[in-house]
Amino acid sequence: MPDWESPGKLLMIAGAVILLLGAVLTFGGKWGWIGRLPGDFRIQRDGFSFYFPLATSLLLSILLTILLNLFFRRR
Repeated sequence: MPDWESPGKLLMIAGAVILLLGAVLTFGGKWGWIGRLPGDFRIQRDGFSFYFPLATSLLLSILLTILLNLFFRRR
């Protein structure tokens, strides 16, 4: 009989990540600090716009790393 536990956990985690990403995209404009942290690069010129959220990406990466380490840690 196949072991369905691992794919089930993976699907639940993927669903949770998609839910969190959707919440950030939906409510991100209402949270004034998301995308406007020091270290987020925004260059606007005539006919050209470039935006790279470096600090926001690093912050989200650190938070997700901590959460996933707490979730998957087995002792």
